[in-house]
Amino acid sequence: MSQIVDVGANIRAAREARGLSRAELAEQAGVSRAMIDRVERGVSSPTTSFLGRLCGSLRTTMSALLSPGTAGAAVQRADDHPTWTDPDSGYVRRQIARMPQFAADVTEVELPAGGEVGYPAESYAFIRQLVWVLHGELTLVEGTTTHVLADGDRLVLGEPVPRTFANRSSSPCRYVVVVAPSQP
Repeated sequence: MSQIVDVGANIRAAREARGLSRAELAEQAGVSRAMIDRVERGVSSPTTSFLGRLCGSLRTTMSALLSPGTAGAAVQRADDHPTWTDPDSGYVRRQIARMPQFAADVTEVELPAGGEVGYPAESYAFIRQLVWVLHGELTLVEGTTTHVLADGDRLVLGEPVPRTFANRSSSPCRYVVVVAPSQP
């Protein structure tokens, strides 16, 4: 069975590591302090949009908030990959690799038919991403540019702009996101 992710504890740890109070994080991220409190206590489930806003202020990746990272084991069984489901869109993230000795995060995503998730530009300020579609059709809106990707297509995302990942088809879409630190 997949690992259950304690998103609230991960957010609290990232916030405290940056020396931010809940009020300071809320102001920087443009979210409510009450919502941060509810998520940290495990009373509310965060949405992808909420987490995307926190990423820029915490200078961390979505993967770091959703997965504490794994030790250097060469083999990780399928049931041991942490997963998280967005309560709004139903999209499911499965963390494939997030390890100190591996310079990139690798995440598999399943976006249900009609599903859509958006991220603010700030969540991309210090990372680079590559998206590779395994199955289905993904419409990725990057600022004012729209990309429609199908089986096997890949896209290296550009400069930080608001992005929307959408599945406008009638079947689920599976894709991989590889996140690496941006070059200085």
